[in-house]
Amino acid sequence: MKSLKRNDDYRKAKDLFDNSNYKPAVALLNEIIETEMDDKELLSKSFFILANIFHIRGEIGRAIKGFNKCLSLDPTHTDAAISLSVLYNDIGQYDEAKKIFDMANERVKTTSNEEFMEDGHINKKFADKHFELAEMYFTYNRLDEALFEYNKVRHLTPSDLEVRIKIAKTYAKKNFINKAFDELKALKLENPNYLPARIALGVLFYGSGKILEAQSEWEKALTKDPRNEEALMYLNLSRTATETTLT
Repeated sequence: MKSLKRNDDYRKAKDLFDNSNYKPAVALLNEIIETEMDDKELLSKSFFILANIFHIRGEIGRAIKGFNKCLSLDPTHTDAAISLSVLYNDIGQYDEAKKIFDMANERVKTTSNEEFMEDGHINKKFADKHFELAEMYFTYNRLDEALFEYNKVRHLTPSDLEVRIKIAKTYAKKNFINKAFDELKALKLENPNYLPARIALGVLFYGSGKILEAQSEWEKALTKDPRNEEALMYLNLSRTATETTLT
């Protein structure tokens, strides 16, 4: 009976957490943790939600302890490993972050497809982590590493179109202009209604001195979304620059 009640308490706590009612959720989770001794799976899940609440509140030390406790009870808890890796990365403990992230990544590689699909959003979790690393590499001009990480994101979440623009921008920064054009043209062709691809392509044209082609891309974006502020800004700037040059 006690086990049934504890599982019911966990479901209530999870519902409270999902609805951002953190204080009563914490009270229920602490009660489970203090009174449940035998069900490691239930304890692990409870520590995971508790750690997420601490993270949301900005209580990083307690969040790290919670995720570590979750993993000590269930070393295969991929979500906890990824969350812990992100936290360590945020506070500058990069070696520890990489070690935990690599362990989680290895677990996914060795997990059966059926079990992997049950995790649901694991791909998105890994993609977010790789994107974060790519952005850091890009910021510090480590462009090969940035490309490597952006391409991992592309592989994990093919529906993420933004990362393809990031890849094109990285190629452009490496001065691989043709590759940047190829990437953006393919993205525009495959997703004609994805306006950021047209806008980015216009910027690349403009940077290459192809003013009319650039303006054409921004004008086409505006035919689909007349209020697109980015396209309007680039188009107006390019026209002002052209008029200034002519006079």
